[in-house]
Amino acid sequence: MNPPSTSNGVSAPAVLNWGHKYRGATVADLELPPALSTSPHASISSALLSAYERDYTHLTVVSEENRALLGYLSIPRLKEMLKQRIITEDDPVEKAMMKFRRKGKKYTVITTETELEELEAFFNGGPDGKSPQDFAVVTDAGLRKETTGMIEIFRISSMKCS
Repeated sequence: MNPPSTSNGVSAPAVLNWGHKYRGATVADLELPPALSTSPHASISSALLSAYERDYTHLTVVSEENRALLGYLSIPRLKEMLKQRIITEDDPVEKAMMKFRRKGKKYTVITTETELEELEAFFNGGPDGKSPQDFAVVTDAGLRKETTGMIEIFRISSMKCS
């Protein structure tokens, strides 16, 4: 007989193991540093400087008008694009950013209330269960859905829960 599955298809024994591992902790317990966002019209050089100053590998890109999340900027990818002369430091962020495709795409909402076992499942398989993720954007739980933080997969294991 197959083990029972949860609504997202994860077998119950695996979820029980995660529950024991995290003991009900949520993203809020990670005490994340604030998200670092940039505008699509900011220069690549200013985005790089902001990321280097805070040792971030990803920046969110938000609308200047309403702070809506438009996409993200991967610093390792950005450095490679500069090296290959695809972009210059004077170019706007929008030329190098990865845009979120909203139509026909399934997104996993990660908030400060998300349990760490759900976050681990997201990192291991992404929204479709097939695509591991390098980072997660944390939004507030309210209607505004503003970005409040980012979690990178290699940093989650070194963070201490309160």
